[in-house]
Amino acid sequence: MSRGVERRGVLAGLGATLLAGCARGRRDPRVVVIGASPTGVPFSYVDPATNRLTGAMVDIAALLVQRIGLVADFQVVPFSALVPSLTTGRIDLIAAAMLQTPARARLVGFSQPVFAYAGGLVLRADSSGRHGDLASLQGLRVGGQIGTRYVDQLHDAGVAQIITYQGLGDMLRDLAHGRIDAAYGDEPIMRHILRVGPRWRLRMAAEFRSPGKESLCLIGRKGAPVLAALDAALDGGARAGIMPILQRWGLQERA
Repeated sequence: MSRGVERRGVLAGLGATLLAGCARGRRDPRVVVIGASPTGVPFSYVDPATNRLTGAMVDIAALLVQRIGLVADFQVVPFSALVPSLTTGRIDLIAAAMLQTPARARLVGFSQPVFAYAGGLVLRADSSGRHGDLASLQGLRVGGQIGTRYVDQLHDAGVAQIITYQGLGDMLRDLAHGRIDAAYGDEPIMRHILRVGPRWRLRMAAEFRSPGKESLCLIGRKGAPVLAALDAALDGGARAGIMPILQRWGLQERA
């Protein structure tokens, strides 16, 4: 079977599934409701100038949903509520800085990866300590974002004093004010906040190496036809449109 015939078959199945849902009284079958968190700049966030969702994952989701002939309806959802909103049917996809992990894979499905990155460590600028890995943070007060892979990694490394936050901006503010000793989370997001946000006296720990990079994907319910359609679009050439989006948002995969 040719790739084009396979892709048409996937899209036909998706349309039939959505039309069946509409017949049961659900929303417009052409609309895919996409949840995105409001604080994950530059991946997904609410632009204070327009009060609208924007970011690299928002742009990528919009591109891919358009490629499969559907309409994206973006909804603001707190990061910790994204997976529950998906599994209960309030949204159809997640487009946010939510990495593919084995624990999440037991609950939801993933598209092909569109980016990959690792965790980063931020310290106060006057900190004299060197921290090459998470184990070196034992005995410190370390911030992590609720619902993320990074809190689990801190636990696995034996860090006992973990203070959790809804957003990375709040975590970095507390670090700047001395309420915690280090902040661990999404490296691209924290790097972006340090570059364009408040002039806190903080620094990325250049010597730090996280446990490893993980994949960033669009997320849907397990077995959802929309995920197969997105993968078919990526195989069909839509991936070429992702690189300019990542470049526009200043994102690059680091070693």
